[in-house]
Amino acid sequence: MKKELKDLTDEELIEEFQKNNTIEAYEILVKRFKDPLMNYVYRFVGNKDVSSDIVQDTMIKFYLNKDSYKSFAKFSTWIYTIAGNLARNELKRRKRRKIFSLNNNNDDDQTIQIEDKSFLSPDRATDSAISAEIIQKALQKVKPVYREVVVLRDIQGLSYEEIAEVTGLSIGTVKSRINRGRKQLQKLLKDIYKG
Repeated sequence: MKKELKDLTDEELIEEFQKNNTIEAYEILVKRFKDPLMNYVYRFVGNKDVSSDIVQDTMIKFYLNKDSYKSFAKFSTWIYTIAGNLARNELKRRKRRKIFSLNNNNDDDQTIQIEDKSFLSPDRATDSAISAEIIQKALQKVKPVYREVVVLRDIQGLSYEEIAEVTGLSIGTVKSRINRGRKQLQKLLKDIYKG
């Protein structure tokens, strides 16, 4: 009995897309990774519209470069690498333009709300939204080299090995940057909750 496409692993789907150009396999992967990538990129660059553009660009690159994926790597690592490279390029571009803002307080740039499948009571949901906003603002103040690895580890749940692949860093450097990033974040959050 042949498995349905939706029941295939990420790696089986990309293989199906590569070998048979099955658009449905591509669409299933896009659906699976769109929200996690949006969450990762937004936490990294801190701007909803830019994050949306980066995720779209990631999916286009994935489509156009599907044959560059090799089965020895996890698909998730490969697609996070594409998104991470695009996000780092955006941060470099901002820095060159001297428009880099650590605090986005415009009304039209609110915290992204990605659908949460779990149920929260209204008061817990409000507390959760406020906490998420505070953490996001603090994250934007963490140096980008530390922010990326902290987001990949603590928010996206990637292993040290996967983060090393995504970023091109050694595992030792990944662990060191995560440690430094967490310390910066803790200090920033402690300052927020004190004041």
